[in-house]
Order: sequence, then structure tokens, then C-alpha cells
Amino acid sequence: MPQKITVAVAQARTLSTLETTLNALKQVTQHAASKGVHLLLFPEAYLGGYPRTCDFGTAVGAREPHGRDQFLEYFRSAVDLGDTPTGAGDDWVERKLPVAKGRDYRGDGTREFLEKVARETGVFIATGLIERAGGSLYCSAFYLVLEKTASERLVWAQGSPSTLKAITTELNGVKLTIAAAICWESFMPMLRQSLYSQNVNLYLAPTADSRDTWLPLMRTIGGEGRTFVLSCNQCVRYNELPSWITQQGNASKDIPDHYISRGGSCIVGPLGEVVSEPIWEVSTDDADGSKIGDGLVISEIDLEDCERGRLDLDVAGSYSRNDAFKLSVEGLDLNPPPF
Repeated sequence: MPQKITVAVAQARTLSTLETTLNALKQVTQHAASKGVHLLLFPEAYLGGYPRTCDFGTAVGAREPHGRDQFLEYFRSAVDLGDTPTGAGDDWVERKLPVAKGRDYRGDGTREFLEKVARETGVFIATGLIERAGGSLYCSAFYLVLEKTASERLVWAQGSPSTLKAITTELNGVKLTIAAAICWESFMPMLRQSLYSQNVNLYLAPTADSRDTWLPLMRTIGGEGRTFVLSCNQCVRYNELPSWITQQGNASKDIPDHYISRGGSCIVGPLGEVVSEPIWEVSTDDADGSKIGDGLVISEIDLEDCERGRLDLDVAGSYSRNDAFKLSVEGLDLNPPPF
């Protein structure tokens, strides 16, 4: 019996403030829900922003004062989910961490806002974000499905191996094992293998890479892991960057409408086939929001195709050459997670 769900990627760009970006996320999610979408992916660093073209005043052996001011702006625009720098794990997920006196929740309220959107729309939301915890920033992927929430933290400051753990959920009666690799994490063969070993059938790849070479990598992952791959990028012009970046000036200021990221969001199947071709130079956040649909890539997928693909290839099982090779990850159980 087919095991079908409808998935989508939103080619959205970070707006001028966290509040306006969150409201845009809500609007896009509501639109996706009206189209029957069960799971929706937003790009890398969508909340908090990806600081394209910014060098933060750094050079080998030198730091300029204006770069520290830029970092301050970036730090303030990041999201506080109420987690800890080392990652509180289940205690954070289950809200067991202490809350300040007079407060109902930890963090800045972003977690609670996203949970409400997921609950009201019934859409599993996965979004990239820049998270601040202590004095560091983390590039994270954040999952929300109705009442259940999970978090992945992968790069920027040093993450934890436990954040590579896949999660399980059920959407539209279909069982899913989901994991995320952010941007160039997907170029790391051992990291990919750690996710394949957990029997993922939905591989999320939020990215900031809009080169033509990105799609071949996504096709490789789909065929290699016998998994569906959802990849999502922002579409951004230079003049849409924050003023704390553009006011420093660079060569792009002469062509303010120049795309510094053209997008390329796409969906790939478990035999490496392109299910939905990449879209370019369009964003859900264009104009007044009336073009939301132009920046959405929506596809119905059958998760049984992943199992069909295992007929001739299972890189974590029958085709793993486990007589010769053994992968272990410090602090991470690579067995498929239970439902």
C-alpha cells in the first residue's frame, strides 16, 4: 500500500527583523497547509540570517573594531531557544530546565511561537536558524511537529555528536525517520554515512550553496542513501541584506539588485532522480507576499520508494562491507531509532 505524504521546501529569505521573519514563516506555513503539505522545510539560517558578504572585519592576525560591532548586531538578531551551550538534550525538549523567576518560558519566545504555528497548521516544520546560547552562535536545524519538538545543532560553534541523531515521527499515517545535515555537512562522507546508518528515509539539507554543483550532490545523497532529499536555500539580492552589512560597502554596492544567492531549492528521490527541479531567482517573500506559491516547491512522495531502492543498494546494510569497515561516532548510537 503506498505510503504517501506531501512535502515542500520554501525558498524564503530572512527579513529585516526576527519578528517579521517569523510572521512570514507563519504565512508561508499556512499557505502550505492549504495545499495539503504535511512537512515543510525552510532554508539554512532562515531565522537569524546568513551573513553573506560580511567579513566581520577579520584578516589573518587582525580584527577591525567595526567587525566587532557587526558581530554584536548579528548576535542580537540570533534566536534564543532557551537551550544551553552544551545542549541540554531531553531536559530541554521536555522543558525540565529551570526558568527565571517571573517568566513562563526560557529563551526569547521563538520556540513557543513556532510550536504554536505547527500546532495550529498541523504542518511538521523544519527550519534553519542561528541560535545563541551563552556567548556563542550555533547554526542549527529545528524540528516542530504538533506537540513534539526536537533540535539539531551542527556548526558555527562546536556541536555535539548527539545532535546527529535521527528522529522519528508519523505524518498522514506514514512513519518517517528524519535527519538533517546543514549545508556543507552534506559533503562529509562519514557524516552522511552516520545518517544512512540510522535508516533515514527523509534527509533534510538546508543550505546556503546556490552553485550548479549542489544539485548533483543532492542526487548523489538520494541514490546513495536510498532516501528522499529536501534541499532549501534562500534567494537574496545584495540590497536585501541587513544594513549593518551593506553600510560597510563592497563591490556589490554598485549593483544593488544583484543576486548574491539565486536559490536552487529542490526535491530528489531515493534513486537519485530529480522529483522537483531547482527553482531560481524567486522567493516566498517577494513583493507583498502575494507570490508565496512561486517560492514553494511541493511534491507528493511515496516513502515505499525508499524500500524499493534497497533491492540493489543499502550502504548501511547489505552493501556496507561490514566485514572490512566499521563506522562509530563518539557519543552517538547509530542504530535506527525506535518508533
